[in-house]
Amino acid sequence: MRGRANPDVSRKIFLIATEESGDRLGANLMKVLRQRLGGAVRFEGVGGRSMAREGLRSMFPIEELSIVGLAAVVKQLPMILRHIHATAAAVTETSPDILVIIDSPDFTHRVARRVRAGAPSIPIIDYVSPSVWAWRSGRARAMGAYVDHVLALLPFEPEEYRRLRGPPCSYVGHPLIEQIGSLRPGAEEQKRRDQAPPVLLVLPGSRRSEIRHHMAVFGETLGRLRDHDMPFELILPTMAHLQDAVGERVSNWPVQPRIVVGEQEKQAAFRIAHAALAKSGTVTLELALSGVPMVTAYKAGAVEAWIVRSLIRVNSVILANLVIGENVVPEFIQQDCTPDKLVPALREILTDSPLRRRQLEAFAKLDQIMSTGNQPPGARAADIVLATLRQARGAN
Repeated sequence: MRGRANPDVSRKIFLIATEESGDRLGANLMKVLRQRLGGAVRFEGVGGRSMAREGLRSMFPIEELSIVGLAAVVKQLPMILRHIHATAAAVTETSPDILVIIDSPDFTHRVARRVRAGAPSIPIIDYVSPSVWAWRSGRARAMGAYVDHVLALLPFEPEEYRRLRGPPCSYVGHPLIEQIGSLRPGAEEQKRRDQAPPVLLVLPGSRRSEIRHHMAVFGETLGRLRDHDMPFELILPTMAHLQDAVGERVSNWPVQPRIVVGEQEKQAAFRIAHAALAKSGTVTLELALSGVPMVTAYKAGAVEAWIVRSLIRVNSVILANLVIGENVVPEFIQQDCTPDKLVPALREILTDSPLRRRQLEAFAKLDQIMSTGNQPPGARAADIVLATLRQARGAN
């Protein structure tokens, strides 16, 4: 690896992030790259509010791609394709020193393939790996044709890319590891976590379709749990744009939750929680890092469920299980997502059972499993971006 880039030579970096989570990753990367390059850098591309605060003028509002549902995607397909073609053309025309695509593979990888075909000398970094380890594993090998390096959020992903003969992949760290201090209880919060009645979190999802599929079965489950003489304090964290939908659907629940809105309120709830009933997804890793035992569930529409069953190739869809490497968190998917099965599992994790103890022991290993040493994820990502940039310049 060569020395630091000359701060007197301005670098042009093109970034593409079309979702809020990717926008946050992009903004953090931009901040570190500016520090590394002494300010001698110019950013172009696509991003949201966080990247705008770091100086990016997005080609178009990323909200235009916030499309949910197959019918809506089909209806908006011409607009989506226009954005893909225009973004790829902008990259080749501006000829940046490097292109960084961030998550959203259905959009960003289509752009990357066009850029590689039209301007093969531009190095391409993929920040956030597609789930090649879970489904469509052939994507990993195909990515070798248009991605020079993958920046992974999960520690097991580099080995999966080696096994699947994909492009070079490095673990840079998940953004959640920088939030551990906000997720874990202080002394007083730990007292509340251990007191009766236990605080039970219910997390039905962050999309309207998830709210629609989960709220009825979750509500019935919690009513039955209370009828089994299991007292608990119920808290439901959600986001502002879902508050009305959630409030409407909990109005007929037999147990009324305290609804809290926003990231800070959610983290405060995590710090006092004794257990959780959660929709499978990233939140399972967040709960595990917080030390909150959980039961997970997932229901989807018939078409989506059929697709998932046809393509999935892992023995768990729970992110916490995948990172830990063992199935310590029970999961109740589709036809198994019923009160008859959820209630007994929740009774176990609310009491000092072997299942609860096993989860807590496994969660305690996460700090070591997900460690990035003393270097935060954004810094590790920036170092690889700059190393790839220097290598490409040296080859030209």
